[in-house]
Amino acid sequence: MSWKTIRQAFKNPDMRKRIFIVLGLILIFRVLSHVPIPLAEPTQLRQLLNSVLDSQQLLGFLDLISGGALSNFSIMLMGLGPYINASIIMQLLTRAIPRLEALNKEGEVGRRKINQYTRLLTLPLSIIQSIGLIFLIRQQATAFSGIDITANASILQWVLMIATLTAGSMLLMWLGELMSEQGVGNGISLLIFAGIISQLPSIVGTMISLVVGTGAQFAVFGWFTLPINSDGLKLVLGLTAFSLLLTYFIVKLNEAQRVLTVSYAKRVRGNRAYGGVNTVLPIKLIIAGVIPIIFAAAFLGVPYFIGQLLANSSSEYWLTWGTRLNEWFAPPGVGGNTTSFGGDLTSWVYPLAFFLLVVLFTYFYTNIVFNAKDIAENLQRQGGFIAGIRPGQQTENYISKIVNRLTLFGSIMLGLVSISPFILDAIINVIFEEAPPVSQQLTLGGTGLLIVVAVAIESMRQIESRALMVTYDTDEQ
Repeated sequence: MSWKTIRQAFKNPDMRKRIFIVLGLILIFRVLSHVPIPLAEPTQLRQLLNSVLDSQQLLGFLDLISGGALSNFSIMLMGLGPYINASIIMQLLTRAIPRLEALNKEGEVGRRKINQYTRLLTLPLSIIQSIGLIFLIRQQATAFSGIDITANASILQWVLMIATLTAGSMLLMWLGELMSEQGVGNGISLLIFAGIISQLPSIVGTMISLVVGTGAQFAVFGWFTLPINSDGLKLVLGLTAFSLLLTYFIVKLNEAQRVLTVSYAKRVRGNRAYGGVNTVLPIKLIIAGVIPIIFAAAFLGVPYFIGQLLANSSSEYWLTWGTRLNEWFAPPGVGGNTTSFGGDLTSWVYPLAFFLLVVLFTYFYTNIVFNAKDIAENLQRQGGFIAGIRPGQQTENYISKIVNRLTLFGSIMLGLVSISPFILDAIINVIFEEAPPVSQQLTLGGTGLLIVVAVAIESMRQIESRALMVTYDTDEQ
């Protein structure tokens, strides 16, 4: 990372303009995240939603990704969820439908058409997801407090809520694409990054409340004294050290890759010779990125949600199954799962299921986004080969073998990152007798850190790339 080049690039008006566009669009996103949906008693609703989010893992995860829009019942409540779902569906359809696969291979024109299909698919998904999310929040709020947040809502108000949420999601998609086009970096990723980072002030406030409390008096520069809670101070220092170590591990995990040397045969056309050079083919350790964790979190939210529905059943049989699902799939410290990852058999179900699903979805999504056959065909078409491996089928088998090995190790590491908050809770409960679960209260969690680190690294690379281009053009002039 050449900071000197980046600083020099900021002298360029176009570079400054792009940075200000990114910052301005992020500011607009954060302002819109606090605009509530037109519904009665927004203050009471916010307090109720905060209580529900503390007891619901899936909704808490959605609130983290949306940057707190869910807890505010904001018009940006759905965030970029519909667009991300549409992108994933289009990726699956591209592999399943030959016509879309051929369109994807047409280059920039084909990719633009697929992007347009993704935007069109986002609209119906936004409508469906807005209806489902309102019903989910209403059900959770009713089960938690007995208050129906939409009890007095008319048909017109329902239409207004759904239209508002759909418009907010489409607007956010437009802001992300505008940021990608006019700014620096991937706009969609930067908006998710900004939403997660916006949770830091509340995390810092929670840490301060743990440290400052009843206990020994601590003098600050001799001006005033603060009551310091020694246990809270130890807890915060431990959390800080754990977060730094986890961040370092995620950086290494995100940057890890296997490099294959590709040689190109020397060819003579007329009086000119082509090829005869060596290049590299990098294969990342985690090709799927953070998508498997998102899939796993959403999938695990379903049994717990079904369990809460069955818990209100009048049938004893279904009531028993609802209780069991609540106990098995409740995150540690939530619902029937009152112990923290290790004290009881039921406390192991959710973290172990989360870990296994992350591993499975990593393999699944890697097979979707990485096609060894296409890479082998492109190398053969361009006259490239891997030393000791014949072009064609053997190259495809060799690359697939390497990817499977990398995915095995990468999926296990990704699974450990995903359950790192639960491991942290278990460690804290061993050290402190009555410590509350902190996986959702005091840390961004493995998923949040993975997204933040990946987006930060990729954005800095794109900034450096554009900075090199700007400074090169300046030097040429």
